Amino acid sequence: MTHVLGLVTSPDFVLTAIVVPETFLTAAQPQILIDDSLAGQLLIASPTIRDPRFDHAVILVVRHNHDGAMGIVVNMPTDERPLANILEMVGEKDTNVTGKVQLFAGGPVQPELGFVIHSSGYRGPGTIDVNERVLMTSNSRILRDIGNNKGPQKSLLAFGYAGWAAHQLDDELRRRVWFTTPADVNLIFDENREKFWESAYARRARDL
Repeated sequence: MTHVLGLVTSPDFVLTAIVVPETFLTAAQPQILIDDSLAGQLLIASPTIRDPRFDHAVILVVRHNHDGAMGIVVNMPTDERPLANILEMVGEKDTNVTGKVQLFAGGPVQPELGFVIHSSGYRGPGTIDVNERVLMTSNSRILRDIGNNKGPQKSLLAFGYAGWAAHQLDDELRRRVWFTTPADVNLIFDENREKFWESAYARRARDL
């Protein structure tokens, strides 16, 4: 039996939740995309952003439609924990997996929910396509598969997400709260997190 990645006991980095539409919590729900959807793009926080929760944040946009937007912060690591412990936290028992996994603070909304951002080549229950090379899965089976060397080649485990109401992100982009650049697999999974914002911001400048 597999479960949606939701913590039984919230991790140490629990943040204050804000309200977003529930449409983004159900991967199987039909999505009405907009012509200029930012899904698969990286949002790069402006150097002058005033919200301390997103200071120098880089966010992978997972969904962007008429209801709003959802993204996962990919450059805010928290702590490293045994994978078996994480599985226990999401309600799995009798796990035999080994190894540790780096956790990330994915955003201030519902920090008890877990999301695995990963490379293509793996698909399981709850997997959705972010773009052709980056996918997202929110199901405990992927953690078991990673622990048994059957998971994706590259992955990132985050708890919580960032959410925007309808047209909110579009307005913030117009006010230059965020900049954008196409998501790159090597940048998302391999870049030094301490240099991630600088690398993404420099890439954004090259895209202009």
